[in-house]
Amino acid sequence: MYHRFPLLFASFVLLGALPLAAQGRPTEPHSDATPPATKEIPIPQEIRSVTEHQMTVAGQTLHYTATAGNLLISRMAHDEIEEPYHSIFYVAYTLDGADAKTRPITFLYNGGPGSASIWLHMGSVGPMRVVTDSPDATHNAPYKIVPNEYTLLNRSDLVFIDAPGTGFSRPVGKGTIKDVAGVDEDLTAFTRFIVRYLTVNNRWNSPKFLFGESYGTTRSAGLSATLNSAGVQLNGIVLLSSILNYNAGSPGLDNTFLTDFPSFAAIAWYYNKVQSKPADILAFVQKAREFASGPYAQALYAGNALSQAQTDSIASQMSAFIGVSPTFIKECNLRISPSRFRKELLRDQNDILGRYDARFEGPDAEEAGDVPGYDPSSTGITGAFVAAFQDYLQNDLKYTSKETYQLRGPGLIQNWDWKHQAAGMSYGFMREQARPYVAGDLGDTMRKNPHLHVFSANGLYDLATPFRATEWELAHMGISQALSKNITFGYYPAGHMVYLNVAALKSFRKDLDGFYDQAK
Repeated sequence: MYHRFPLLFASFVLLGALPLAAQGRPTEPHSDATPPATKEIPIPQEIRSVTEHQMTVAGQTLHYTATAGNLLISRMAHDEIEEPYHSIFYVAYTLDGADAKTRPITFLYNGGPGSASIWLHMGSVGPMRVVTDSPDATHNAPYKIVPNEYTLLNRSDLVFIDAPGTGFSRPVGKGTIKDVAGVDEDLTAFTRFIVRYLTVNNRWNSPKFLFGESYGTTRSAGLSATLNSAGVQLNGIVLLSSILNYNAGSPGLDNTFLTDFPSFAAIAWYYNKVQSKPADILAFVQKAREFASGPYAQALYAGNALSQAQTDSIASQMSAFIGVSPTFIKECNLRISPSRFRKELLRDQNDILGRYDARFEGPDAEEAGDVPGYDPSSTGITGAFVAAFQDYLQNDLKYTSKETYQLRGPGLIQNWDWKHQAAGMSYGFMREQARPYVAGDLGDTMRKNPHLHVFSANGLYDLATPFRATEWELAHMGISQALSKNITFGYYPAGHMVYLNVAALKSFRKDLDGFYDQAK
């Protein structure tokens, strides 16, 4: 059970006032002979709210401290003096009385890029969890928040980080959104935050883990290299619903059609669109893998040299796996995008599937067309997560702010620099890529730190980051078979946010126990 304790410590420092001009007030006139005085931009101080709690997990009573606050990250100014340029908001949960030298610490974050971390915070392995109606759209308020029996807190301290520009994370001083809006800019900011957190909280000798979801896995793979260069040697990385190569879907390449195919098959199995449906979904998915890497790959490789008879044959075989008609498959030139599949599978019902989680379905505005009008797996949970987090933040963590909590960072995507200075690139590739390829960074880190363990968690019904694409990238990092044994996989009957299926969350949490044991 969970008890809310009285607030033991809460310290809030008001942010410095803006210059008068920034507030829209008139400034004093000045002559051409006398330049206006340079006004210093005030730097907000670090603030935090500290509360004490307890809960029971698997018969064990956990007494823990929750800290909601911010840390300032700095960069070198022109005069060789470090100056803060961004304030990073975080919520940390630390077990009371634990030895920091042996107690693991895990840094968790969502992706986007440009997403706050309320999804992992309020849905996965934090001490509290919002209850949803998944895969149905969740009911209206009031929402229920319950102690999370699947929390990771009994194994590791947890630090949930809002990416720069999201949540309550803000530019400060002379910092701007552009300073953090980019693959490498984001990696720099997170590296500086983690190094500062370890220093401020005396956690340098703790076992260290990263836990990212979606673009957060892109970040984790990149951080494995930047942190390693900063002297932060990681014990383990949890990759939840991964995207490690943004170049795989470039025009003219067919690999994504091959790696999407097993996910289509899993979803068709879920909706009973497979004739003579087998009982074991994993065995069925394996057959889909083999077909995709065999006959289907050969057909796509042939390109326009494929005969009509061969086209008819491969379309018929594809249809048996993924539940849409051979005619539709041929209309797609054997190359079906996730958005067209989401629209087609239940077209006869005028229902579309969720992109993040295909277990979610909803009516579309029209039966015609190839592009779904919305994503039921996003609209079905967003209101519940946002309201539950705001309520929990104010009433349980005792943290209030005059700032607006930004679910998605304004200005981030518009200014995002997708170029990436990759680590450990081989095969003669250019080191700077127009779109990020970070599996190479992870492979480089694993070669340098052969003790690093990686756990890849995958939802079978995820159309945003299909599991076969993750398998492909992790198998092509240029590491030895011996090092490959440090990578383990988990597969769950869920979507992108595996934890929305509570039964899957239970299995996921059990797998994490084994992973943390391995990565000690």
